[in-house]
Amino acid sequence: MKGLVLAGGRGTRLRPLTYSRAKQLIPVANRPILDYVIEDLAAAGIQDIGMVVGDTAQEVQSALGDGSRFGVHLTYVYQEQPLGLAHAVKIARDFLGSDPFLMYLGDNLLQGGITDFVREFQRRQPDALILLTRVPNPQEYGVAVLVNHQVVKLVEKPREPPSDLALVGIYLFNAEVHQVIDTLQPSARGELEITEAIQGLVDRGRTVRPCLVQGWWKDTGRAEDVLDANRLVLSKLQQGRVAGLVDETSALLGHVVIEEGAQVTRSEIRGPAIIGKRARIIDSYVGPYTAIGEDVLVQRTEIEFSVVLGGTRLCDLPARLDRCLVGRDVEITGTNHLARGRTCQIVVGDSSRVRI
Repeated sequence: MKGLVLAGGRGTRLRPLTYSRAKQLIPVANRPILDYVIEDLAAAGIQDIGMVVGDTAQEVQSALGDGSRFGVHLTYVYQEQPLGLAHAVKIARDFLGSDPFLMYLGDNLLQGGITDFVREFQRRQPDALILLTRVPNPQEYGVAVLVNHQVVKLVEKPREPPSDLALVGIYLFNAEVHQVIDTLQPSARGELEITEAIQGLVDRGRTVRPCLVQGWWKDTGRAEDVLDANRLVLSKLQQGRVAGLVDETSALLGHVVIEEGAQVTRSEIRGPAIIGKRARIIDSYVGPYTAIGEDVLVQRTEIEFSVVLGGTRLCDLPARLDRCLVGRDVEITGTNHLARGRTCQIVVGDSSRVRI
């Protein structure tokens, strides 16, 4: 079985961060989202992986290389424009050949990985296996209708949803899907829809089986989703680790990771939290579910439930940063007069300068 990871797209819902970086490389718990995706594939025994890339191809390739550090081999497939998920399969046909494959959207995270789903596909050998989860807002997703544990209908973002079973961004197919995709026409939004390809398999009488996701699943397409994914990943920390320096006046409470070269001085850090390499936390409070990136300075500042990317400076802020997503090489400064009880929620793109 081969893997196909979709790492193109423009990430418009994550702007301003995606003006300067691939959305799939935004870190969760200080690691790019794509790291988790590739590790899931490797853990399921999938070692030959196609990476569909677009405008950010160079950045993705620089971050992942040939895949050897994950124990896999990566082949890059360039998509000139994001013309739909089925279009990504179509342009990857030469790579995929006649092998069965698992398609994984590169900005998705799934609790527990995909090994069980791959085994289910290999055991039952359907023409397609799709992952589903119940959602409160099915009108925002592709939705599946089931009869006797078989998929009989799929609808893309219906105004009146026929069910609450949304398609998770992970699909398993055999080679039959290529024949269906060859017959597709662009949808109203100008894309080749994977839901139409799956519906085409159903209409041909092929077996399309569902699998319900039991744990959490996150599509990290928006800032709030990235923060929630960061919370979920950090919540899995089983123990703390201190590889940096923590002075005797500081307190680490709960599961806290202090990476090599980091320094914590006269500060309190409440886990689960992670402090990246060479970061400095001085006279500050870092609260739960916070990931501080490499070479970040946090000085006389309070922050929690946030993600801060590398090289950023947070100094003398008058309100606690809460549920913030801060890009690389940002400088946010204030007055050093903390107003107790006040919080500030912001999303800031790379290389910005903000005074509060």
